[in-house]
This record gives sequence, C-alpha cells and structure tokens, in this order.
Amino acid sequence: MSATLIISLLIGYFGILVLISYLTGKKTDSYTFFLANRKSPWYVVAFGMIGATLSGVTFVSVPGMVRDAQFSYLQLLLGYIAGYVVIATVLLPLYYRLNLVSIYTYLEQRFGFWSYKTGAAYFLLSRTLSTAIRLFLVASVLQLAAFDEIGIPFAVTVAVTILLIWVYTFRSGMKTIIWTDTFQSAAMLTAVGVSIWVVSDELNLGFQGMVDTIAASDYSNVFTWDFKDDKYFLKQFFAGAFITIAMTGLDQDMMQKNLSCKNIGEAQKNMFWFTAILTVVIVMFLALGALLYLYAGAKGIALPERGDDVFPYLALNHFPPVVGIAFILGIIAIAYASADSALTSLTTSFCVDFLNFKDKSEHERVRLRYFVHIGFSLLLGLVIFAVNAINSQSLITTVLQVTGYTYGPLLGLYSFGLFTRLQVRDRYVPAICLAAPVLTYIISANSAAWFNGYQFGFEVLILNGLLTFVGLWAVSYKRVVHA
Repeated sequence: MSATLIISLLIGYFGILVLISYLTGKKTDSYTFFLANRKSPWYVVAFGMIGATLSGVTFVSVPGMVRDAQFSYLQLLLGYIAGYVVIATVLLPLYYRLNLVSIYTYLEQRFGFWSYKTGAAYFLLSRTLSTAIRLFLVASVLQLAAFDEIGIPFAVTVAVTILLIWVYTFRSGMKTIIWTDTFQSAAMLTAVGVSIWVVSDELNLGFQGMVDTIAASDYSNVFTWDFKDDKYFLKQFFAGAFITIAMTGLDQDMMQKNLSCKNIGEAQKNMFWFTAILTVVIVMFLALGALLYLYAGAKGIALPERGDDVFPYLALNHFPPVVGIAFILGIIAIAYASADSALTSLTTSFCVDFLNFKDKSEHERVRLRYFVHIGFSLLLGLVIFAVNAINSQSLITTVLQVTGYTYGPLLGLYSFGLFTRLQVRDRYVPAICLAAPVLTYIISANSAAWFNGYQFGFEVLILNGLLTFVGLWAVSYKRVVHA
C-alpha cells in the first residue's frame, strides 16, 4: 500500500468524524459535554462501546497472542461476562440513584475528601497511561505503513494523531463521542469481517471449513488446569471478572457513556446487549488470529517474533490490498474510538473532581474545560514518547498490567464502601492506596519462590484490591448514628 493511499484514507476518515462533530456540536454546554444531556439512545451506546472497550491494542494483540496462548483468552472473556453482570446490577443502580456526573463523587459521600481525591487521581493516572499505550500503537502502525516512507518523524505522527482527536471532541464531548464511537465500531467490525473472509478464501475454506479447521488446530485450546500456570482457568476467570469491574464499572470513561442514557433501565439494557456483542467480536478476533497463523504455515511465511506485529505484517505485505485497506481503517477506528472517549472522560474527571465545577459560571466552565482538554492532549503526547522508549512486550499484556496496579486501589475502595458499613479514617486512605500497589509488586515478583511455584498473572488486580481492602479495614471504625 502506498503512503498516498493511506494518507487519503486518513483524510477521508477524519473528514467524517469532523462532520459528525459539527452536526452534534450545536447548542452545547458543559452538561452536554459531560453526559450528552442524558438523551443517548441505549442501542447506540451499546454498539459504540465495543470500539471504546477493545482499542487498537486488542486489534493486533489478541490475534497475535493466539500463537502462544491459543484460545485461552476465552477464559478471561467468561470472567468479563460475569463482571458486566455485576456492573449492570450493582454499580449502575448506585450511580443513577446518586445522580452522579463523576462516579468518584460516591467516594466523597461514603468516606470523605481524601478518599474521593485518591480515587479520582488513580483514574486519571490509569486512563492516561492506558490511552497513551493505545495511541502509541496506532501511531506506530501509521509510521510503519506510511509516514516513514515520506520522511515524517514519529514525533509529528504523534502530534497529528492527538490533534485530530482534539479537533472533533473539544466542543461537545460525550454528545459527539456517542456517535463517533458508533461509526468507528462499525468500521472496526467491517475490517475484521473482511480480513476473516479474505484469509479464509486464500486458504480455500468456506464458513464450515473455517470452523472445522480452527477447531482441529493446535490453536483452539481454551482451558488450562495447571494452577501454577499463569493461564490457569480460575485465575483467568476471576481476573477477567475483576478487570471488567475495574476497567468498566469503576472507570469514568466507560461509565460516562452509560450515564448518558435516559434512565437506569436503558443503561442496563445497554450493558447486557453490549456484553453479547462483545462476546461475538472477541471470538472473531481469536478466529482471525488462528487463520493468520494457519495461513503463514501453509504458505511458508516467516513471521515476526512479536505477536503484535503478525497481523500488520501479513495485512500490509502478503494479503490482497483490500485487507491492507481494511486493516488500516480498522486499527484507526478502534484506536481512536478508545482514545477520543478517554480524552473526554479525563477532562470530565479533572474538571468535576478537582476544579469544583458546580460552583462556577457556565462561561468559566467552558474556558477551563478548553484548557484542561488541551492539557491532557499534551500530556498524552509526552507519555506516548515515554512508552516508545521502553516498549518491549505485548501491548495488551502491558495494558492489563497497568490496570492491575492502578485500578486495584479503586477496586478496594468501592468494595469496602459497598460491602461494609464501616467508616474509615479518611486522612490515611492516600497512604494505604499507595502502599497496596507496592506490596502487590513485591508479592508478585517473589510469588514463585514464596508460594511453591505459583505465578501471578492478571490477578494482581485482585491482590491489589484485597490489600487495599485490608488496609481500609485496619483504619476503620463503626459510625455512631445519633437519634
């Protein structure tokens, strides 16, 4: 594929996003930016959340990890489903009952000032890091596919990437995101579907032949029952459930979309349908991964060592041009669907949780919101350069590790708040939430020696949350209610 073609695709694609932004950006205020006036159709939110949930990391990492992990990712998926049920039945009713804009306001009502600020700060940290990793991926692919050829440096690619997101989100925020995410999810699913169809055709497989071939291959193994293995079923299942609760249910980005629905009934309907669609999509990604490795084996193609590079390498160098076009559009769509909503939620959280927006005039809110939006855009650029300097492994693994260490304190805080009636000594909460990730890292690094060969995987999130919970219990007391 030529650089000219790829750049033309980018221009056309972002032209559509800017048009959507223009059409949805009329008569907007801060309430529109934060929650789209609570008028978002649930079915639009459900479909759009697919792209925002998966991201460009999933687009290349899940197919690439099939070589080493087979279909064991489905163990995580089963946990995801359990986690989404908890979100729909426990967390969403809480958020709607309290009429929240920022979900971290709950922590202030339940525990106090320092718990509230600590929870919001951990979200800002986690979402900034994970979004930067995802944007790094799409910038790297564009660099490899087009910009290296015409001499554009990586720094310029990153700057343009972030600028384009800012252009179509700065005015109307969530009201625009709901519709751009829908468009981007459709583009991503089309790309995956086209890729599967073309690769199957190259292998002379019809639908049933594709299913039978994948099922008979070494890649179709799902379950691992060795408890010492980091892919052990129970570890993966519970890690998946808690990752979902943390990354979706305790994440301002994902919950902001749900809170833009008209009422709790529609928000729950959105969550259940989203879960069903996501299950199908992840199975498609795994099937695509198996087909890629089967194709390379049949054609005698030497693949890159890193699994993340397999899909881009084959799509851009060995498949018909339609797959290359689908791949570029797909990774752009899914990466920006995740990043644009993240930028909006980061702006929302900082404005509501740290700038005390409720006491300011609408004119001052708009002015501050613009500055915060620009500030987070610049911060994402700086973090991307840092990720570029240290990246050395599968990006999906990196994202989930970031989740384990940064969402763990949130998991502990919300669990303690929801499942106990105890109050905590609020001033100690920041220290507890800093100590828990440090202890988690020490235990995880030494687990094989300390626990008879047991190795922690993604379940470090559970350990982190548990340590936070225990720390909160240690500084808790029974609240006395006076008659």
